[in-house]
Amino acid sequence: MVKGIVFNVQRFTIHDGPGIRTELFLKGCPLRCEWCSNPESWHRNIEVGIYASKCISKEKCGACENVCPVEGAINFENGIIESIDRDVCTNCMKCYNSCPAEAIKAWGKMMTVEECMEITRKDRGFYDKSGGGVTVSGGDPFVQSDFVMELFKACKQENIQTCIESTFYAKWEQIEKVLPYTDLIISDIKHMNSEIHKKHTGVDNHLILENLQKLANDGREMILRIPVIPNVNDDMENIEKTADFIIDKLNGNVRTLQLLSFMRLGEEKYQSLGIPYKMEELKIDRKTFQDHVNQIALYFNNRGIHCRVGTKEKQ
Repeated sequence: MVKGIVFNVQRFTIHDGPGIRTELFLKGCPLRCEWCSNPESWHRNIEVGIYASKCISKEKCGACENVCPVEGAINFENGIIESIDRDVCTNCMKCYNSCPAEAIKAWGKMMTVEECMEITRKDRGFYDKSGGGVTVSGGDPFVQSDFVMELFKACKQENIQTCIESTFYAKWEQIEKVLPYTDLIISDIKHMNSEIHKKHTGVDNHLILENLQKLANDGREMILRIPVIPNVNDDMENIEKTADFIIDKLNGNVRTLQLLSFMRLGEEKYQSLGIPYKMEELKIDRKTFQDHVNQIALYFNNRGIHCRVGTKEKQ
């Protein structure tokens, strides 16, 4: 039985695909985007997250330390849990299971396809009325491509529409096994310059752009997104090259180009995982920046590319 590691399930979402959707977020991602709002998705394994503000103290409880199999893996400050030494932590999750105050969180849960389907079936009536369905996101779903394939197979057997949101930084054989059961594709173009792409995401863009071209040549319908990040990819040189790529290489098979304005999201998750948030120093004037994003959208529309600000295809 194929199982997947899911770190979040959102019901009644309207942002990642048409209609009302159930969205499953899977663990594992090959990129390390500096602006990522889901750092809990990076590693495929289930991880411990620490929320010190909920700790009722080592003196009053101490359950986590009592069950931990590795001495010194849990760090306290003034009697309150502060962090986990992840170099020695075995991810046994005993601390999570013993914590009565939810100061320790499990990022990720092992789930079967049937368990996922039980959740999605609850919203079947909403899919039928709104043209919605199931979206799998991450992380990057192709890290768990076998699980996604089996989940989408099950969805298609019950006539539930499927959508995958991915970086498409994946081997083609991982992508190919999922495509027969996929109705809609969502992907990002983060930067057209490979070196700049690698600087800010940890990988170059060659494989991503190659896979997007293969999808376009296969006639696959796509929603593309640009996370508009100040001083990273919002200059007109990059915007113009992105438009050229969409027009010249993707054969017009882009249903909508969505611009996602940079937002400071997920900072508490970074803290829970003991990871520095690299965008912490970035300060912007929200109105000025939003006007800039609107001008970028106008440019794309003037180039004949259906472009919207935000995740709604129609506004």
